Amino acid sequence: MLSKSVGRARTAVVCLLLLSGCSRLKNLPWTRGPQHREHNLSFVVERNLLRLTTAEINGKRGRFYLASAAQNTRLDPAFASTIGPQRPRLTLTDRKSLPLTPVTVDLKGVADAFIGAEPWSTHAISIDYAKRLVTYQEEGIHPDYMTLYRFAAEPSITISVDGRYVAAIVDTALPDSLVLPRGQAAARRGQARIEIAGVLFPAIDI
Repeated sequence: MLSKSVGRARTAVVCLLLLSGCSRLKNLPWTRGPQHREHNLSFVVERNLLRLTTAEINGKRGRFYLASAAQNTRLDPAFASTIGPQRPRLTLTDRKSLPLTPVTVDLKGVADAFIGAEPWSTHAISIDYAKRLVTYQEEGIHPDYMTLYRFAAEPSITISVDGRYVAAIVDTALPDSLVLPRGQAAARRGQARIEIAGVLFPAIDI
């Protein structure tokens, strides 16, 4: 359970994932009026994972989780066998669906699918933990309203860990708060002061 202060900070940050870059939020272009088309997916947080409750794949619902650091969607073989031979598509709303290029992986009963990066293409998605919404921005990226941080593979941002700046992968399929390389030290759990985009999280599990 998040404390109220951390909850407010998380609400203020509102994660933004861009498949061609991450940004420090300045003036979000999709807040300027209804002409900017967007499509929302509802989610619930389960064990620190984002389960997409309104998404469908080829008209079928299941236990779908958002996996921001996965290049392609992972489908469990049991679920994949139920959606037919046609190319899988992720249904966001009755007005919008996106093609998937999934790989089939035994997900050991954890999920029916982990939705990776490929459906978003060069567009943007935002994650609002307060409203429990993942929003797909159909118009794509507006770089004139933000500072972009480019990355070649998984989405990454620069964060401060106990005063030391490091590159951090944004991985919504990782249930732990933060995982750091341990080098030659023994594996252990602890806490650290994390700062993201000027917002301080004083006690994050690592």
